[in-house]
Amino acid sequence: MPKYFCGVDGGGTSCRARIVDENGQLLGEAKTGSANILLGVELAMENIQTAIALAAEQAGIADLSTLSVGMALAAAEQKSAWLAFMALPHPYQHVTLNTDGYGACMGAFSGENGAIVIAGTGSVGIYIENGQQHVLGGREFPISDQGGGAVMGLRLIQQTLLAHDGLRPTSALSQHVLAHFDHNLDAIVSWSKTAKPRDYGQFCPTIFEMAMQRDELAMELLQGSADDVERLILGLNRKGASQVALMGSIGERIVPWLTPATQALLVQPKADAMTGAILMAYGDHNLYPFPR
Repeated sequence: MPKYFCGVDGGGTSCRARIVDENGQLLGEAKTGSANILLGVELAMENIQTAIALAAEQAGIADLSTLSVGMALAAAEQKSAWLAFMALPHPYQHVTLNTDGYGACMGAFSGENGAIVIAGTGSVGIYIENGQQHVLGGREFPISDQGGGAVMGLRLIQQTLLAHDGLRPTSALSQHVLAHFDHNLDAIVSWSKTAKPRDYGQFCPTIFEMAMQRDELAMELLQGSADDVERLILGLNRKGASQVALMGSIGERIVPWLTPATQALLVQPKADAMTGAILMAYGDHNLYPFPR
């Protein structure tokens, strides 16, 4: 019976699955919704299974029990969520679970020693040294994840409300946010009660766009996120990492806002988190025990 390997990269905004054969040949790939297990293990598993099923359909694989699956998922560092997710039924031959940051680091350095900062919806810094993980941040929004899109979006909402109250200058960006909510402050407050990280992160493309137009608030927010990303990079450097791959939707665009000394530490990742998750599927990379 043929054997296939699947890598899953699941974050707060989306989930991607990639299937390869025993020779590493790409057979299928698909994308669905959020797979942050702290936001609900059942929803995460549903989105993951849908992504895998779509990728398997592309690959012409009908028997999902032939799949060994490596899952690199947001919030897998939370033990209760990890245990709850791993207790869910699934049709696959084997499942390995670790964090999305771990998968990204595995992919970036082809399973060898190396460090990454991933700044997408959330953020984390990871240095893998001879199999041992050194982790900085990544304890989920809103108490952590500085440098990620959700925190940037949260700060935007906060500063927009300050501008509305006359406690800081207004800008085109703050007016854009108010217009998004029809200039209804009650709507902003109500939205905030149920908003997920990805909902805050939706404003990030506009922040980058308006920063290019020299909007004062947009530039302030980007510089704040760059400072957060830089703090993670330098923290990994103090742990012993001489090179760091900066990844994620925010990380890929924030580089010009970093200092030249920090930029000098950066290297291009060799591959993405799905490749890292596929490497996880080959062996045992489950998270616990996982000292932080």
